[in-house]
Amino acid sequence: MAGLPRRAFAALSIAALAQSLPARAAPPPLRIGVLTDESGPYADSGGPGSILSARMAAADFGPAVLGRPIEIVHADHQNKPDIAAAIAERWFDTEGVEAIVDLPVTAVALAVLGVAGSRRKTVMITAAATSDITHRFCAPTISHWADDTHALTAGTAQAVLAGGAKSWYFITVDHAFGRAMQRDAGAVIEAQGGRVLGAARHPIGASDFAAYLLQAQASGAQAVGLASVGGDLINLIKQAAEFGLLRPGGPAIVAFLTYITDVHALGLPIAQGLMFSAGFYWDQNAPARAWATRFFAARHAMPTKNQAAIYASVTHYLRAMQQAGSSDSNAVNRAMRAMPVDFFGHPARLREDGRLLYDLTLYRVKTPAESQAPWAYYTRLRDIRADVAFLPANPACLA
Repeated sequence: MAGLPRRAFAALSIAALAQSLPARAAPPPLRIGVLTDESGPYADSGGPGSILSARMAAADFGPAVLGRPIEIVHADHQNKPDIAAAIAERWFDTEGVEAIVDLPVTAVALAVLGVAGSRRKTVMITAAATSDITHRFCAPTISHWADDTHALTAGTAQAVLAGGAKSWYFITVDHAFGRAMQRDAGAVIEAQGGRVLGAARHPIGASDFAAYLLQAQASGAQAVGLASVGGDLINLIKQAAEFGLLRPGGPAIVAFLTYITDVHALGLPIAQGLMFSAGFYWDQNAPARAWATRFFAARHAMPTKNQAAIYASVTHYLRAMQQAGSSDSNAVNRAMRAMPVDFFGHPARLREDGRLLYDLTLYRVKTPAESQAPWAYYTRLRDIRADVAFLPANPACLA
């Protein structure tokens, strides 16, 4: 090194030292998995729109949280619990997924909860609707963002009963969601002095509902409760119209879990007059309209309440992680429960058991003459307070 200027010698020494030190590893990405129905009867209410909602939330939050780049991954669970559980195991164990969101179909959601519980991973359920999720299967890292079966029936059944329909017959999809919906609706109906005359159950993906509709007609019930969802519900209502059940003077047709994509697929001439409760409608207020306009520009359809809940839950999860200063699931979920939730202009909060609490709205589908713009399908009837809509917390879940 003789003859080298002192400054040059120092620079060479620093460079050699830097080369000898191990390179600092880049922080791993923060992966959030959207586990949804991408090709089956719930693809319109979830599916590609759910993936878009999660990506919008990540983009709006920023490129990273706690120095970790945010990535959204997705998979199709095909409405099969075993497939959903296998995907969740792979995501959690080998692919670095920290949280799972969406989960249409109650059996699918419960299968994923079983996988997540032993691994202390976050699950945000925005689609599966049974009230059992936080009443029986509560856990510190689980939150339920969907309108649940009790909330969906509390206001809707009361309104139909008040209109004079005291006797009911149910057509119910034969899985955990349908049974929970019928159970919760039946409890509300009987508590208000009504009667449930009977029920018929159909499998997921049924194409012919004639036998079930004939049984409903033969029962003489004043209201027919449809405890079904997605493509099954659409086909049920279409065939009910063909059988004349939607005629004036016929029984009230009550579709408890209705998405705006269902109404769009049916068309207002068939869907007009349907009543249901919901926690989100794209035209409910300025914040909802602003976000829905952006969603529509990418998807060419207005968002469903499931897709809106995905945006809200992913946003809240990322903010809670930032607030907690940690990606530990227990720490993040404690922060999620302590922070107020931005639910498109509606006050909302996560109860300690993970149940998201907010007021719902009872809507009626407009007639074709009442709808003055594309996707302007709902008329607001009245609000349903959160303490009426949702069951009280199970004390065992608050221990």
